Amino acid sequence: QVQLVESGGGLVQAGGSLRLSCAASGRIFSINAMGWYRQAPGKQRELVASITSFGMVNYADSVKGRFTISRDNAKNTVYLQMNSLKPEDTAVYYCNAGVRSSPWRDEHDYWGQGTQVTVSS
Repeated sequence: QVQLVESGGGLVQAGGSLRLSCAASGRIFSINAMGWYRQAPGKQRELVASITSFGMVNYADSVKGRFTISRDNAKNTVYLQMNSLKPEDTAVYYCNAGVRSSPWRDEHDYWGQGTQVTVSS
């Protein structure tokens, strides 16, 4: 199986910064896209940012210019640098990865357990 372990969440004042990390481990042959999603209380989970294995990135309009996604393929790790944080960024942030466990298996989506990000005003 594959595990995604997130770290780096916490409490920060508006205007501050946080860096989230997500490391994938287990039976990994290859990882396609990796991404970060978030879910605020009473709202649906939404895509924050994603990055392909070749480095193509995509951002939600609400975070463009403030958040930066990156990945280290050698470490099977994805990062999310969050700057100029706003109270509306408060949510549980989840890591996602599309993983193939072997050359003859299909890709499957895996999720991390989530990490809380709270931005105070």
